[in-house]
Amino acid sequence: MTDIEKTGPAGEPPVSPTPPAGPEAIKAIPVRHYGRYVSAAIAIAALVAIIYAFSQGKINWGAVPDYFFDDRIIRGVGQTLLLTALSMVIGIVGGILLAVMRLSKNPVTSSIAWFYIWFFRGTPVLVQLFVWFNLGLVFEYINLGPIYKDYWSSFMTPLLTALLGLGLNEAAYMAEICRAGLLSVDEGQTEASHALGMSHGKTLRRVVIPQAMRVIVPPTGNEVINMLKTTSLVSAVQFTELFRYAQDIGSSSGAPVEMYFLAAAWYLIMTSVLTVGQFYLERYYARGSSRSLPPTPTQKIRANLLSLGRPSGGMA
Repeated sequence: MTDIEKTGPAGEPPVSPTPPAGPEAIKAIPVRHYGRYVSAAIAIAALVAIIYAFSQGKINWGAVPDYFFDDRIIRGVGQTLLLTALSMVIGIVGGILLAVMRLSKNPVTSSIAWFYIWFFRGTPVLVQLFVWFNLGLVFEYINLGPIYKDYWSSFMTPLLTALLGLGLNEAAYMAEICRAGLLSVDEGQTEASHALGMSHGKTLRRVVIPQAMRVIVPPTGNEVINMLKTTSLVSAVQFTELFRYAQDIGSSSGAPVEMYFLAAAWYLIMTSVLTVGQFYLERYYARGSSRSLPPTPTQKIRANLLSLGRPSGGMA
């Protein structure tokens, strides 16, 4: 067959078919979130009102930088960090032992661990501190046989009182955190490890604990930060740390409120540093549990800066 070419009138070129018109561009209208605008305005107004109220108060703000790096304040910061570290060591070690006891099939050890957790979680920390501090009214001596014997008042120093009150209380909370982490690991992995000939202790070290740490680390980081702030209670049992030094300086300088603000600023600095450390520790133990690790603060800032330099609607 011969293709027949369609042509127009004589002397005119062939007429090509009109191409179909493309789809009409969609005109997107952004959704208005009026509630967000209202809530943002209310929040900003409340913040401005608070700042204005404090600016009108009789507060000697110049006293804060004057004493910010005072020798007593720096000594108090060191004492606070030392007490936090030692108390958390006692709490973590005791929590691990209590968690293992709670998971034991021995009814005696599991019952003792349950009673310990019930008692220390059910009584306030301040009450426990005062109990340890005033046991000298009940016991005149502490007698450990040939190992140690002394007056209770000489033995129970403010530091030891603070460590026992904070550390033993923290062990009850860490026990539940560690128990939850160990239970989060599937039992099939333990059975598989035993089938491969691994001992119970090696299974815990190599299989169970590395996976449980992903669950244990976040609440433990919160407990460390909470312990740092709870150390302010030990001023009630004559232990001198940051809050006690701030109180003493405030009483002698006539600026107690300003020294409370100074102490709050130091607590914020220390908790911020601990928060950053917690983030990187969580990120370390998150390896293998997710396809991509959460971005670090530096990576977030770099990504935001790069996004600002990209042209709108196009690719960088």
